[in-house]
Amino acid sequence: MSDAPQKPDAPQKPKFSRVTFRRILSLARPQARRLIGGTFFLLIASGLGLVYPKVIGDIIDQALKAGDRTRIDNIALSMVVVFLAQGLAMAMRYYLFTTAGERVVTRLRQDLFSSLMSQEVGFFDERKTGELTNRLASDTTVLQNTVSVNISMGLRNAAQALGGIALLLYTSPLLTGLMLAIVPLVAVGAVTYGRKVRGLSKQTQDALAAANEVAEESLSGIRTVRSFAAERHEVDRYRSATERAYDIARHRARQSAFFLAGASSAGYVSSAVVLWYGGRLVLDGTLTVGNLTSFLIYSLMVAIALGALTDLWADFMRASGAAERVFELIDRQPAIPSSGGERPASVQGRVDFQQVSFAYPSRPDVPVLQGVDLKLAPGEVVAIVGPSGAGKSTIAALLARMYDPQNGRVLLDGQELRSLDPEWLRQRVGTVAQEPMLFASSIADNIRYGRMDATDAEVEAAARAANAHEFISRFPEGYRTLVGERGVQLSGGQKQRIAIARAVLKDPRLLVLDEATSALDAESEHLVQEALERLMKGRTTLIIAHRLSTVIGADRVVVMEGGKVVQSGDHATLMGQEGLYRRLVERQFVAA
Repeated sequence: MSDAPQKPDAPQKPKFSRVTFRRILSLARPQARRLIGGTFFLLIASGLGLVYPKVIGDIIDQALKAGDRTRIDNIALSMVVVFLAQGLAMAMRYYLFTTAGERVVTRLRQDLFSSLMSQEVGFFDERKTGELTNRLASDTTVLQNTVSVNISMGLRNAAQALGGIALLLYTSPLLTGLMLAIVPLVAVGAVTYGRKVRGLSKQTQDALAAANEVAEESLSGIRTVRSFAAERHEVDRYRSATERAYDIARHRARQSAFFLAGASSAGYVSSAVVLWYGGRLVLDGTLTVGNLTSFLIYSLMVAIALGALTDLWADFMRASGAAERVFELIDRQPAIPSSGGERPASVQGRVDFQQVSFAYPSRPDVPVLQGVDLKLAPGEVVAIVGPSGAGKSTIAALLARMYDPQNGRVLLDGQELRSLDPEWLRQRVGTVAQEPMLFASSIADNIRYGRMDATDAEVEAAARAANAHEFISRFPEGYRTLVGERGVQLSGGQKQRIAIARAVLKDPRLLVLDEATSALDAESEHLVQEALERLMKGRTTLIIAHRLSTVIGADRVVVMEGGKVVQSGDHATLMGQEGLYRRLVERQFVAA
């Protein structure tokens, strides 16, 4: 009996600096050349932008005072050249930073999706699809704005603010000290405000994810919604979820409004004080009119830059909340890896369940299997029957290692499944389910999902073996016919035969038929059953069925009840015994 698998450690809550800077900067390293180039043009544009206030002061103090028209013309012409150069540098800065940011976020989305694809099935049992798609769409979009435009704007405004302060000190240290006296108060307010916004932003993202989950459920199940005339109910659910997101966003906006009002008022008061004291210095003769004008323009530039940095700080705080969610998913280690392990050269197809006990991770206190022993010989066809909840489908899930048992072992050719490469294992297990999942692409693409490198001829051969070629050929587009979302444009029998063709193309050594004909009409069942019989030849087959027609031809029938094997034998033997199997047959498995 093996130990229960260890659950992956819960990811540690990322620290702000690690999430918003170190991790994102590590993603940005491949874009170093673009970022360095963008920084170069940023410094050029910011430096040129700091020239004209000084020039205006010189015009006032020298050219206008001397009445030198030629000098005014030359200064104006030189400023036009400076502005053109600045505009070009700004364009290059924006392009390089934005494309670098887009590449960073593209890689982030790819890493996130790759991590999601590697998670064990139990992870998806506990997470809603809407929540995960929201992480891919909404959260990464927030980060996209941060690492592209916002970083560029932040660096530009920081350079403008620092350069402006340096020139303010050069122009009048006394007035600069007076103006900057207000900055520490604003800085403290920005930090406090940023922390609040960060928490509210995480709440907003969670609320939006919840609303997205409702939309995902309603839209994917629109036929069920329509059949129960529950449109108003779903609209009310979505309205309630979005109203909660709005309430949190409104609270965040209120916090932002108060802070921005305080910061703006502080900046204007500082400007008024500078203008008042600077005017007195001009009257005293210690400061020229031109220098005061330059100082006021520099002050305005610094105030605008600091105001923009305040807004960007709030954006960074919002991005921090989104980044925590994204990196939490990227960092999560799956309980069952998607690859890694032994890859035997051949498979005989002998399966052995030894004292297997199992409960789903989402319901750990509800046992599904209790000490199950089950053997399948190579090439044997074994049918599992029993009432709903007996554990039949769970046996199939464990065989494909969608889950690991809490106790006991599952062996393939004498090797425990935990020691085998899960990717290799699943390539050798073919499944045909009661409601097969088809993708919203062509029929050929859905069949080729069994083996991506299959040729058109191999796809057609698989379709013929599955009794699907005839109905496919009747479509105007043939194998290029689009099946719609989840195959909605095909009948149940047609979807089943495409799923069988997919399994034929995969050519698995182990085959699982999970109630593959239970939802079909008599004609479709005949065609599907005929295709299944071809598919089962020479393969170890596990049939989960409710219909007598799919059980009677099995080499052995295993009867399960309450997560345990209660009977085992061929159809004739079990019919000669008093027990659950006989009662199920007499009721034609209606109880299931």
